[in-house]
Amino acid sequence: MKTRLMKIFSATLAIATALATARLALAQPAASADVKNALKAQAEHFRIIHERGQQAYYKPQFDLSQLPHYEPQAQVSGWIRIHGNNYLIDGRLGEYWQKAFEKFQPGAHLSYFLPTSAAALGALDYDLAEIVMSHKPSFYDLLAYERIKNFDPTEIAVVTGSYDVGGWDNSFVILVNDANPLKGITMKQLDGVFGAPRDGGWVGTNWRPDLARGPEENIRTWGQLGVTGEWADKPIHLYGFSLRYNTAVDFCDRVLKGSDKWNENIHAYGNYMAPDGKRYVEADQITEAIGKDKYAIGYNRYRGEREHVKRLALGEDGPPVEHTIGNVQNRSYPLATHEYFYTSVAPGAKMDPKVREFIRFILSQEGQAEVQRDGKFLPLTAEVVREQLKKIQ
Repeated sequence: MKTRLMKIFSATLAIATALATARLALAQPAASADVKNALKAQAEHFRIIHERGQQAYYKPQFDLSQLPHYEPQAQVSGWIRIHGNNYLIDGRLGEYWQKAFEKFQPGAHLSYFLPTSAAALGALDYDLAEIVMSHKPSFYDLLAYERIKNFDPTEIAVVTGSYDVGGWDNSFVILVNDANPLKGITMKQLDGVFGAPRDGGWVGTNWRPDLARGPEENIRTWGQLGVTGEWADKPIHLYGFSLRYNTAVDFCDRVLKGSDKWNENIHAYGNYMAPDGKRYVEADQITEAIGKDKYAIGYNRYRGEREHVKRLALGEDGPPVEHTIGNVQNRSYPLATHEYFYTSVAPGAKMDPKVREFIRFILSQEGQAEVQRDGKFLPLTAEVVREQLKKIQ
């Protein structure tokens, strides 16, 4: 019965999306080519993601034995409303979590409304959900929440982003042309390459002047990265995402200290519908441009090996770490990603018991085993789980 309800819910959401698209088209009979192409791109996106969601891309391969087993501390009842990230039900993970949790907590039920992470945090602003699932909220998402609630949402990492499954928060990679002799790069060097002088940076909604840096830390030639010979004086050509994408914002927050101060010469790409009617995604545009440009470097979401480019190992404070599925899952690779649950817990108050039990389940061996079973997101490590459990004690 519950499986049937999940299928009905998914079908209903797809129909609602199609109807909304149709209404927008009807409301603009003389719609511009830009509007029509945007609607086509969204429709193609939904089709591809639905197909991707039905597959398990990774076999269970990570040892979860150091994670705690889920043992209910209380029997809870009622509905837990979860809004936000559509990938939870575009794949099977939302269904798997629901069934597994209800075996332990038969009185608790999950209600999903998951159109997009872009609409996630607003549901907490007005108490329309107990939990939202999302990537890190934008500046204005967080500012709106703080001004309405007068405190910050509680943030819990619940899965690691995928290694190479597009859409499931696949990991960042730094790409260069395969003719480039460089093998690795550090996070500080990335700041020098992709960034510019700044007077500070944002951490959440806090402006931090201590994150300032000057022009002397700019890196604009390959020689400044230690490449010698005929490369030494050649300019570095940069490629990446349009700065309106969350991918660019996330990269900026982690590499450029949330400053929004980018190298002025970066080539930035966005999805569009090509004249042949096919969707030309920004990740492919970036990769193809780097493959044609000997002096190129770019950041991208990893979607498997591509011709004429190679990945750089990436270091934080120590030696550069290779980009492998194991190093992404264990978080030794510096640009691995997380997806989060956000919930409201006012200062001095206790977390809703049913929400607390559900989060404890997600952070258990049983909850993370369902992540492995779905085969797109990657399970958390025991260290990350311990850090998250401290937040709900």
